[in-house]
Amino acid sequence: MTDVFGLSHKGTSPSSEQGTHEQVVFCADERSGLRAIIAIYSTALGPSLGGTRFYPYDSEQEALADVLKLSRAMAYKNALAGLDLGGGKAVIIGDPERDKTEPLLRAYGRFVASLGGRYITACDVGTYSEDMDVIARECPHVVGRTRAYGGAGDSSVLTAFGVFQGMRAAAQHVYGSPTLRGRRVGVEGVGKVGHRLVDHLIEDGAEVVICDVSERAVERVRERHPQVEVVADRDALVAADIDVLAPCALGGTLNDDTVALLRAKIVCGAANNQLAHAGVEKQLAERGILYAPDYVVNSGGVIQVADEIGGFDMERARAKAAQIFNTTAKIFEMAEEEGVPPAVAADRLAERRMSEVGRISTIWLGR
Repeated sequence: MTDVFGLSHKGTSPSSEQGTHEQVVFCADERSGLRAIIAIYSTALGPSLGGTRFYPYDSEQEALADVLKLSRAMAYKNALAGLDLGGGKAVIIGDPERDKTEPLLRAYGRFVASLGGRYITACDVGTYSEDMDVIARECPHVVGRTRAYGGAGDSSVLTAFGVFQGMRAAAQHVYGSPTLRGRRVGVEGVGKVGHRLVDHLIEDGAEVVICDVSERAVERVRERHPQVEVVADRDALVAADIDVLAPCALGGTLNDDTVALLRAKIVCGAANNQLAHAGVEKQLAERGILYAPDYVVNSGGVIQVADEIGGFDMERARAKAAQIFNTTAKIFEMAEEEGVPPAVAADRLAERRMSEVGRISTIWLGR
């Protein structure tokens, strides 16, 4: 592996993780300013699929650590979503408001194309369907495109729907009924996905408390739902008197400090990598807090964009995303039976599918 950024990975944590990935590609184009990393964790179930995150990382090392974690999570997410797709992810280093240009996106598309279909890209933080249309001018391995180009459009639609289905399953497990009616739900982050999740919760009869670093995002929700309560920040939300916490911002919400303060009985949200470190899932279980694994409940978005591969149909994709309720409920049951946290049960279920279904490709077809 050639590191065109000139990083030294010796002895670092991300470097040790690289051995578990099939491929890690460093992409640089000086004239457009492109610096990107594409990580392919697994193609056992099919081509790897995962979004492209455009984010102003403090360092290239931080970007590498993020893409390695995110690509692994995508493999598990796609496996449990029932897709015939492996897991991959990409990050573009930079400020999307300042650095995103047509030449940069098209240069990135060339790098994706060079992988010959091993990686299929889509939207993520800092990228949108319109950006996928630009990337697709250089590369056929792109989903999450605008409807004008036959795509699924904004994948946050089914991401929020899927999280809501996972939350219903959690409510059934804890309270005996698959509804959030009368429950107090705290939503951290009301951007692309969070504000849509609020819509589902209000329609279901929940009381909603929100926080976001963007005042504009908060105002948008309050204009639509004036009854929604607003708190200052994540710490205030975690410590609030809520039944459910829905992390829908960036990862790492659940750490030693937040778990100790958390009053909610359920954690179920759209953010990736919600657990700050290994062992947090055990802390949640010890406190009697039910954690719905993030990569299970937030898979509605990947289900939506993956449907483009066969010609997009929203009703078909929505029906598949509705199955997140059953998958989440199955994981909770499995966790109880095996005496492990739901995060461990989910990992086992995903690994089982990758192993058992993945081996089918070794059967010779005689061609």
